Amino acid sequence: MKDQAAPERENSAGKPALYLAFELSRKKWKLGFSDGKVQLIRQVTIEAGDLEACRKEIQKARQRFGLDESVAVRSCYEAGREGFWLHRALEQMGIENMVVDASSIEVNRRQRRAKTDRMDVEKLVRQLIRYWRGEQVWKVVRVPSMEAEDSRQLHRELEVLKEEKKQHRVRIQSLLFTQGIDVKVGSKFLKKLEELRCWNQEPIPAEMKKRIQDEYHRLQLVEVQIREAKRKQVEQLKAGHKNAAMQKVRMLQQLLGIGTGSSWVFVMELFGWRQFQNRREVAGAVGLTPTPYNSGDSAREQGISRAGNRRVRKLVIEIAWSWLRFQPNSKLSRWYKQRFGDGGGRMRRIGIVAMARRLVIDLWRYVEFGVVPEGARLRVPVASSTH
Repeated sequence: MKDQAAPERENSAGKPALYLAFELSRKKWKLGFSDGKVQLIRQVTIEAGDLEACRKEIQKARQRFGLDESVAVRSCYEAGREGFWLHRALEQMGIENMVVDASSIEVNRRQRRAKTDRMDVEKLVRQLIRYWRGEQVWKVVRVPSMEAEDSRQLHRELEVLKEEKKQHRVRIQSLLFTQGIDVKVGSKFLKKLEELRCWNQEPIPAEMKKRIQDEYHRLQLVEVQIREAKRKQVEQLKAGHKNAAMQKVRMLQQLLGIGTGSSWVFVMELFGWRQFQNRREVAGAVGLTPTPYNSGDSAREQGISRAGNRRVRKLVIEIAWSWLRFQPNSKLSRWYKQRFGDGGGRMRRIGIVAMARRLVIDLWRYVEFGVVPEGARLRVPVASSTH
């Protein structure tokens, strides 16, 4: 993906700066400072979340390295549990911060390597200096705006609720199966529960029956919350006529095979706030780019990178199967059938991933430039759709 900070790094090359790296934990933060010239890294430990102590340590570091107040402070930390609140707090303090993808950081490839917070923060500082000198030492995470981050909560909550619903159903069925009962959990389950008999034709034991009833009540509560979340999506779609993200959701809904749930995730996770320059950036953001291994006489394909947004990657592969069903005459479906349609199950599964990569690129072109995928059928957008 194109480094958007590259021009800024080129302009600032050679200018004095204070470099700061954070090694974050739940109780303590370890800070590493350098001016990019002195080999020794200054390290201090503060209480987690203590921004005032962080501010004071920055002042001390300026004095220690003999840097003026006007000198820029450049910091970094690894993406993790803290999310982006620290990034926003540091930017408010006038610090040029970046959130780093931890999996992209260079590491020693020895089978056993020493690892401590002290060593980690020192390594981060040194790599931060190298990054600002123009080297590509890691991948920088794109930080969403607070509004974009907040807009992702509704469908993520819905995702959790659906998983909870599945867990409650499986737990009820598992409890019944221990008594030799195999039954589906439907809307009239409680009434059916009274009539169920164990393997020996005896009623279900009292304590187990109570536990199953409590589990079913929790299942009903989750189902109510799912309906409420879907209702909120519909209401936001109806009310957001001037909202750019909602307009993109409605555009995607016009394509057969894509409903509210999938279009919502595509926009809120990807198209609503990310700006892409080309198709490679789109595929890279989803983790659908190939990873070849060519070294000497060895040449093989290692599969997709899986380095992007896992929610969108999983969804676009599911939608690719639906696309074959609802858009059989599209250019993309014809390409898949011609290339992989006569192959076995494994070849079709490989082919659907390749098709998913092309599909997400076509969807990006559609929502950004209005280019309808070739051969695709449109429908009248229905804001109340919940597919």
